[in-house]
Amino acid sequence: GKSYTMMGTPDDPGLIPRACQELFARMASNTDECVTYSVETSYLEIYNEKVRDLLNPRSQGNLKVREHPVLGPYVEDLSKLVVSSFEDINLLMDEGNKSRTVASTNMNSTSSRSHAVFSIIFTQRTTVPNSDLSSEMVSKISLVDLAGSERADSTGATGARLKEGANINKSLT
Repeated sequence: GKSYTMMGTPDDPGLIPRACQELFARMASNTDECVTYSVETSYLEIYNEKVRDLLNPRSQGNLKVREHPVLGPYVEDLSKLVVSSFEDINLLMDEGNKSRTVASTNMNSTSSRSHAVFSIIFTQRTTVPNSDLSSEMVSKISLVDLAGSERADSTGATGARLKEGANINKSLT
């Protein structure tokens, strides 16, 4: 399903780990001494209309989404961690995945019950030789794993699981 495509398994990595691996491989292949890179990452889930930081174990799921006039929407107090290798980012991905909200349904024994957004903030700095001049380019990549959205009658959902299912699609608006 969607989570398998995005995350995969240790033997068959999904889109997110492969993109991260390629990013660090390309950074390592750079031979231009005037170009340096930095990478930061954040990982959040939206579950029952609440935003939670998956990289902060103390996050209780009540972070606020705000709108910056220039940069657009952002999540207040969301952790942004600096990583220096694929191994670093892969470890954070694994820790975040362990914190995700999953549940069993008739359709899937480990159905994702939350949307997850894994963000990579990539910065490339270029210095001009023999001067104090430099430039910086910043890119933000947000990779989204949508929650399982099976039909309620197919999943056998009742009670809290039924309410949860209704909120899955609501949080996309």
